Amino acid sequence: MGFGKCTGGPPDCGEQGLPPMGEVTSRARHLIAVDGGNSKTDILLLGPDGTVAGHRRQGGFSPVGQTANAELDQLVNGIRELTAQCGNPPIALVAAYLANADFPEQEAEYAAYLRAAGLAERVVVGNDMVALLRSGASGPTGVAVVCGAGINCIGLGTGGRQVRFPALGELTGDWGGGRALAAEAMFLACRGEDGRGPQTLLSAVIADHFNTKTAVDVGIAFSRDRIPSDRLHEVVPLIFRAAARGDEGAVELVRRQAAEVIAMAKVAIVALDLADQDCEVILGGGVLVARDPLLIADITAGLVRMCPAVRIVVLDQPPIVGAALLGIAALADAPDWQLPLDEAVVRRAAAAAVAAHGRAGRA
Repeated sequence: MGFGKCTGGPPDCGEQGLPPMGEVTSRARHLIAVDGGNSKTDILLLGPDGTVAGHRRQGGFSPVGQTANAELDQLVNGIRELTAQCGNPPIALVAAYLANADFPEQEAEYAAYLRAAGLAERVVVGNDMVALLRSGASGPTGVAVVCGAGINCIGLGTGGRQVRFPALGELTGDWGGGRALAAEAMFLACRGEDGRGPQTLLSAVIADHFNTKTAVDVGIAFSRDRIPSDRLHEVVPLIFRAAARGDEGAVELVRRQAAEVIAMAKVAIVALDLADQDCEVILGGGVLVARDPLLIADITAGLVRMCPAVRIVVLDQPPIVGAALLGIAALADAPDWQLPLDEAVVRRAAAAAVAAHGRAGRA
């Protein structure tokens, strides 16, 4: 299922300086930008003047094993439906930044599949971390760490240099993100109740949040699907709350997460020779965007120690903005594109299109 919009957008979409969405009448070649995350996919159709001609939101891109082709078909269908709704303008480029495109061979495989679908003259596929970095960075280089359900990091340097991590969890040395934090909090809360570990505020706040007598009851409810597994992430704000009250176990968890973010960013900064430069580190994902004071303070202090000129940016724009900017940059030689476009205008237009979808969904 998905939802696309080309005409008749909400009245408050018309922010001054933002090109309006509307049915495409020009036959100039357009750009399709895609941010395919684990939980949702955003697709934008942009005209050669930076106009956002259409936006579609659909399910996430999560290819596993034999499901890759099915997920790619869903993406192809979404792109076709959006362009059809907007009058089927010719497409110069599909710039798709996809979760789980973790290795170069996957990027090549997905690009070949999309190219064979005949969507556009050109297809570029990259990992969604690249779009997230560009969304928050002032230029094409820098480091991004995302801490959502899991944790990942990417660094982009001059000359196309890139640092990436497999980000497959403990199998590849990763720790952190909402799943890991929540599981550790449940571990501490249950052991604090039965005496195997030190007492912790986490026991009470977790039980209270899920309306049970004990944290152990919460764990049992999760195991028996009486509490849906997709609610486990609700434990993370409880960790921050307990840490703010000085709970030792919660504080240790927050600081451990900060140390993991610093460790990943440090590897990328050193490998790209950015430690003595004005380096941007972009923080994204729900755990980091929550801006917990202890977490952000620890991350900032750790990064400043090794890179004094670092500028830390907590992401406040959706990754589809980065996908759009990267796609526009890839069209630098396109004769019908009015380049250079005003980046600030493109950012506002792309972000407004996604925000309008959110307002429509809540209406």
